Amino acid sequence: MNIRFAKRQDLPHLVEIYNQAIAAKSTATLELVDPEDRESWFDGHNKDKHPILVAEFETKILGYLYLSPYRAGRSALEQTVEVSYFVDFNHHHKGIGSSLLEACLEKCPDLGIKSLFAILLDTNEASINLLKKHGFEQWAFLPDVAEIDGVEVSQVYFGRKI
Repeated sequence: MNIRFAKRQDLPHLVEIYNQAIAAKSTATLELVDPEDRESWFDGHNKDKHPILVAEFETKILGYLYLSPYRAGRSALEQTVEVSYFVDFNHHHKGIGSSLLEACLEKCPDLGIKSLFAILLDTNEASINLLKKHGFEQWAFLPDVAEIDGVEVSQVYFGRKI
């Protein structure tokens, strides 16, 4: 498996994987997206500060991870970023999320990142376990702030110092 920076031509594959998470209700986004919907999102990430990393095997993208600014425009928070990751449902439990997270953690010092956190639904036990495996701890709990199919769901923040 190869971990590399995302290219524009990867966008349809990234959207396909993201839509799997939306359909499974493992993210707070509830409406499916198409590549055109995600163009500005893609353009807002660059490999020098907020990269998108992809995991591929034999030219097939198996998952991706990206870093996003936390409270953009507030310079005191520039060294704190949010990490998000998605793995193709056909390739879960194969170490892809771990490989992406390890590559991210390795790049953080060069990117000037000192604090890394993920925001997820508290029902996403697989992601919570992945984060704990890589040294993340629960930093915050937002009770019943999301509603999915009429059910209130909480969000959790898991963070780690670099």
